[in-house]
Amino acid sequence: MPNLYLEAIEHARVYDVARETPLELAPALSGRLHNEILFKREDLQPVFSFKLRGAYNKIAHMDDADCARGVICASAGNHAQGVALSARKRGIRAVIVMPSTTPDIKVQSVKRLGGEVVLHGDSYSDASAHAQLLQQEQGLSFVHPYDDPLVIAGQGTIAEEMLRQTPRDLDAVFVPIGGGGLIAGMAVYLKQKSPHTRVIGVEPADSTAMYDSLQAGRRIILDQVGIFADGVAVKQVGEITFDLVRRYVDEVMLVDTDEICAAIKDIYEETRSIVEPAGALALAGMKNHIARHGTRGQTLACVNSGANMNFDRLRHVAERTEIGEQREALFAVTIPERPGAFFDFCRQIGRRGITEFNYRLSGRDEAHIFVGIRTAGPSEGDEIQAMLESHGYAVLNLRSNELAKLHVRHMVGGRSNMVRHEQLYRFEFPERPGALLDFLTKAAGRWNISLFHYRNQGAAYGRVLVGMEVPEDDRKAYQSFLDDLDYPYVDESQNSAYHLFL
Repeated sequence: MPNLYLEAIEHARVYDVARETPLELAPALSGRLHNEILFKREDLQPVFSFKLRGAYNKIAHMDDADCARGVICASAGNHAQGVALSARKRGIRAVIVMPSTTPDIKVQSVKRLGGEVVLHGDSYSDASAHAQLLQQEQGLSFVHPYDDPLVIAGQGTIAEEMLRQTPRDLDAVFVPIGGGGLIAGMAVYLKQKSPHTRVIGVEPADSTAMYDSLQAGRRIILDQVGIFADGVAVKQVGEITFDLVRRYVDEVMLVDTDEICAAIKDIYEETRSIVEPAGALALAGMKNHIARHGTRGQTLACVNSGANMNFDRLRHVAERTEIGEQREALFAVTIPERPGAFFDFCRQIGRRGITEFNYRLSGRDEAHIFVGIRTAGPSEGDEIQAMLESHGYAVLNLRSNELAKLHVRHMVGGRSNMVRHEQLYRFEFPERPGALLDFLTKAAGRWNISLFHYRNQGAAYGRVLVGMEVPEDDRKAYQSFLDDLDYPYVDESQNSAYHLFL
């Protein structure tokens, strides 16, 4: 089987539409991380993503009868554009089923490339099921985004280019994982042509389909997936790709949202290009790996897989980058409620930069403040906490508190003595008209909403914080409401930041 894939990769038909992208040195990052860091610039493809390679290789190998019927795919963005451009190149019909939550910039891009867009459902799973139905009804040929040998071979051409482009051996290559097509194609090639090169896959900590499947020894289906790195958000990896990853990939690791945001900034500072979250996933993993293992003096490459970033998501990225670089510390600090107490606190902080300060009177004995402090690195945050505690302040470190980072820092008003029996939940609402109305309709006025916070992040899903007054004897009915709602949720009722500030 490896030889069959090698031959398929070496004879893949990708360059009618795709480019051989450069493998570029990142000099500043190399100096900072004490390794030679290389970027494989797939963000420079005509559709700003590697997905074009696999899509075109599949369509280029279709016979005339299949072409006459046309093709169909389900995608929220990058694969859709790859299929649309590839179909236009061959002069055939392309139907692209996209979730109704897909940002308009991606919908319009597909239309400009000649694709017939069908919007259906709130998720990729909804769109994929509808695409399968349309395929059967209209006799179209389905172009799978990852679980197809020709698609895998097309993505594998990236590894073939990389080995030609560098005069020295690659010690490790870091690759983002969604459904597994990219890493499967690259790994099978690298392990045959450069067997000492470690192939390391990277997934977001909230979309762990491949990581969990490898741990279980079988393909598992996630109940829900994270929405930030939407380019790799799949509930189940491919059957073919899972088998290849088990055979040829050395390690699969996880990184969080803050690490991804920091990697987006790193790539921007090196290239002046803004990649999407999935496009920075590999670098985030590389940085994490170097920090954990103390790696030095090696040649390490990562795949910048795509740059289809919505502009309005940049505010969220910038907001989380400082934390991801561990250059901002977030604390909840309790100070006495007396004249001069705030001044005393600021004296302890000294001339360090304050990035955020939120406070509202909530009692006559003590005050809780939410403070962000700019730091030079992770150790300084720990030093600040120890210093404040040594001066008698009660300090809660919020660095890993998702509720605090997503919502509390943007909210004002403090606690209310009027609220009773409050239950606090974080939800992910589909970013479409009517999502909030659907929520309220299902709640049907049974419980009073005591808190509501929402910020548009420019993604397919919105992050919403909701407090409801639910008496103890009504908790079972409330749980049934949550289960029927079918929106991902997290119970934050015991979160320490909630109890301090809200």
